[in-house]
Amino acid sequence: MQLIKSQLNINFMAGRKLALIISLTLLVISISSLSIRGLNFGIDFTGGYLIEAGYPQSVELAPIRELLEENQVSGAVVQHFGTAKDILVRLAPNEGADTNAAQISDELLAILKQGDPNVSMRRVEYVGPQVGEELKNQGGLAMLFALICIMVYVMFRFEWKFSIGAVLALAHDVLITLGVFSILQAGFDLTVLAAVLAVIGYSLNDTIVVYDRIRENFRKIRKGLPVEITNTSINQTLSRTLMTSLTTLMVLFALFFLGGEIIHSFALALIVGVLIGTYSSVFVASPVVLALGLTREDMLPVKKEGAEAEADSLP
Repeated sequence: MQLIKSQLNINFMAGRKLALIISLTLLVISISSLSIRGLNFGIDFTGGYLIEAGYPQSVELAPIRELLEENQVSGAVVQHFGTAKDILVRLAPNEGADTNAAQISDELLAILKQGDPNVSMRRVEYVGPQVGEELKNQGGLAMLFALICIMVYVMFRFEWKFSIGAVLALAHDVLITLGVFSILQAGFDLTVLAAVLAVIGYSLNDTIVVYDRIRENFRKIRKGLPVEITNTSINQTLSRTLMTSLTTLMVLFALFFLGGEIIHSFALALIVGVLIGTYSSVFVASPVVLALGLTREDMLPVKKEGAEAEADSLP
């Protein structure tokens, strides 16, 4: 019996060595940036003040930043929020300073009124540094536990070699996504953490689809090398993978360009994650399984003996 034919016949596994070099390069760059520059944590993790103000007309951000600097308000992050008439000011807390959010908002409003007397305060929030540190630790643990649970799940559903491949592919996706945020110094807050966790689920789904087809083809195809069967499986699932990724990316790019400043980091994390996740399901997860020595015997169902086998054969 010959290999099952598919409409596509791209030899993906022929490029697995090049893909390995690309992945290692991206990982080295990401880990180096994370070690040297770190992440630009938002006030959800570092603690601080989040103040929203509204203007009667569109405002430029540069004069507002200059006004805050002139009044000794250093380190403030000012950005538009939703429209050009609304701004969001993020302030890191000063050690030993008063943490009364109402007093801080009054002082900031008085400064902003120097530029425009008609400015109004919409809301003010305060997150303590201790709470932010706790959220940071819990976020890291959430990703770690997710990877462990995924490894156990894939091990029971497929085989231990597949679980290693899936977890390495997911770790690859997470590290590169975090590396992009470190290099760009884009804001990393709780919404971005949620996006990273969503990337893990999305990438795992793509990987499971490929793995399921590999297992199915190993049982159907009597002749053929593991590399050939893996190539056939990837080609058979490629159209599904690309259509899912493209439709998802259409929505994410719409969110990135039209969703406003507040959702940029969230959309960016998902865009990077979907692109890297699609790549890793083909060029990381499957090659790792082959490198671990996947054989036909690993994919054959366990033979049942005695009364159990006879019971299953009854109509």
